[in-house]
Amino acid sequence: MRTHLIKRLILNKFFAQLFLKPILQLHNLLYKLISSYAILANNGIHPKHTILKYKEWFYNHIEPHKVVLDIGCNDGSLPKVLSHKAAYVYGIEIVPKLVEKAKKNNDCPNVEYICADATTYDYSHLKPIDYVTLSNVLEHIENRVEFLEKIIHHVCWSSLDNQILLIRVPMINRDWVTLYKQQKGVEYRLDLTHYIEYTYEDFEHELSQAKIEIMSHEVKFGEIYAICKVINESI
Repeated sequence: MRTHLIKRLILNKFFAQLFLKPILQLHNLLYKLISSYAILANNGIHPKHTILKYKEWFYNHIEPHKVVLDIGCNDGSLPKVLSHKAAYVYGIEIVPKLVEKAKKNNDCPNVEYICADATTYDYSHLKPIDYVTLSNVLEHIENRVEFLEKIIHHVCWSSLDNQILLIRVPMINRDWVTLYKQQKGVEYRLDLTHYIEYTYEDFEHELSQAKIEIMSHEVKFGEIYAICKVINESI
């Protein structure tokens, strides 16, 4: 009886209008707190790596003995995994501390880390590239179509008939709460540095503007994983 009375007092339109936005904001805070605590409880490693298995997806979609350019390599964990299959891996990252960490944690002879801004870097002196990997990178770039066009035209590709990009991006429609936050004017992004979080239609349209087609894709844990190919109009 007492529980029923409390529910009647709390669950009404007045309190809903009063507390809805603060609770949505609290949801964001709790998400970050859970992530921080999960890392601390897991000896400094985010458990998402073993749950999402995103590095394994990239690994499984490159052929052996190829050259890979991983843009936005963060702490170098993806290049390290790819190095066990690829002939050579470049990892480019803009944050010096992350590049230092990557070099410290991975001294494989077939991996090279570059500290630079991927949107302005001169790629012409690298080995011919077979795959470009972008794991949660595009959403951090403001002028994405221009950036993708730069990659297409300035990277030295091993084959102009087979320019492959493996891309992973977050979806805005990963759940209804995210879209509801957006409707209510509450911060909804997974990261405040995101310029965009995608619907599949937005993602497909953006790539098509850069003359890139999606060969296949899958959605996992609210993210798009896509195997993409540059459209060679000369064929």
